[in-house]
Amino acid sequence: MFIQRTKILQISLLAIFSAFIVELVFGLISNSLGLITDSIHALLDSVVTAILLLAARMAIKPPDEEHTYGHGKIESLGGMIGGIAIFLIAGFFIYESIQRLQNPLPSTLPGIFAIIGGLYTIGIDIFRIVLLRKSIKKIGGTTLKADFYHAFMDLGSTIVAIVGIVLVSYGFYNGDFVAALILGVVLAILSLKLVHKTALELTDIISPELVRKVKEIVVNTEGVIGVETILMRRSGDTIFADVTISLRGDTSFDRAHEISSMAENNIKNKMSNAVITIHFEPDWKNVPLDAKINDIAKSVDGVKGVHNIISHKTKGKTYSNLHVMVDREINLYSAHKISEVIEQKIQENIPEIEHVTIHLEPFLTVPINLNVEDKITEEKIREILKKYTAIKKIGRIVSLNFENILKIDIDCSFDKESSIEKVHDLTSEIEHVIRTQIKNAVITIHPEPV
Repeated sequence: MFIQRTKILQISLLAIFSAFIVELVFGLISNSLGLITDSIHALLDSVVTAILLLAARMAIKPPDEEHTYGHGKIESLGGMIGGIAIFLIAGFFIYESIQRLQNPLPSTLPGIFAIIGGLYTIGIDIFRIVLLRKSIKKIGGTTLKADFYHAFMDLGSTIVAIVGIVLVSYGFYNGDFVAALILGVVLAILSLKLVHKTALELTDIISPELVRKVKEIVVNTEGVIGVETILMRRSGDTIFADVTISLRGDTSFDRAHEISSMAENNIKNKMSNAVITIHFEPDWKNVPLDAKINDIAKSVDGVKGVHNIISHKTKGKTYSNLHVMVDREINLYSAHKISEVIEQKIQENIPEIEHVTIHLEPFLTVPINLNVEDKITEEKIREILKKYTAIKKIGRIVSLNFENILKIDIDCSFDKESSIEKVHDLTSEIEHVIRTQIKNAVITIHPEPV
């Protein structure tokens, strides 16, 4: 696609440059200042087309160690130099037009040669407009669109030049100079606009509307809480954007990467010429309090697991309880030190919490692959369960062993009208009794209604 663009721009450049040569030669032969001035406009268009061609070629060249953002700024630099040169030439023709309007008529007036030169340029402009329009529909591209607009402007200026020449043939002998003066002013304005535009591009200016568009796209991406900063710059046809987004502090790394990819794709769907870099930062403002506590506790060295986090407010103060599992081999002193670190970190990061209560538990690693069932242990557990009259039915008991660890799952049925609190307290008591008689057991009781 890039190669097709460069070929189209090469044809456009040759066409408009030929118009510059023809207008300049025929303008000098016929002494038409208007045609000579329009030839300089054609030269400006040639310069612009050459810059667009260069930009299209540079787009093919990948970034290197010295140009990590690519080589697109060469387009802006070339545009500025060309614009300054054309402005100086336009100033000369404005001055020359005023001088000739104040002096007697020249001995040679523009004639048929000047009109032929102008008509040739009109033909070239129409050819370029048709060629570029078809190419834009087929392959698109910012550079082709820019050249398309310049071809239209060149067509308009050439028509003004021919009108001036025709006026001379009807007796308005200053018509050519007036046309040259008008074209000189237009040329000066266009060159100043080109200089201004390229100067701003060299300072990395970007449209605020474009930034707002990117922000709107990112904010509407699922999972994004907010947008912190958006840094954008343009290099040739390519727009580079560095976007920092806020995600919930408890978002996993995989989910954060997924959200970032979605935001990037959403931007590219609207801006195909964009190169996007997404940075994500945690935001705890909208994260539930229990999730914050869980994340802080897990970050402390020595913590093997966190569960049963409960927070409540009383008289305007917040209190939190959590269960923390630590290595079962460490002593009470070491375990208490871990709980103190957790409590300190929670109160530092969440000042609204008045007090933290930590329940320490031993952590047992349950292997994935367990050995065959232990029938002797199952019978022992059944004898323990039979002592509890609240148990209406003893269901399945699965006892699996691995080295010195037992994984025990028990199904028990209770009266369906029993409160969940009563059932919970009873199952906790049973688990404790079993652990006193069966060492290194990891017990899970599943209560069911009768």
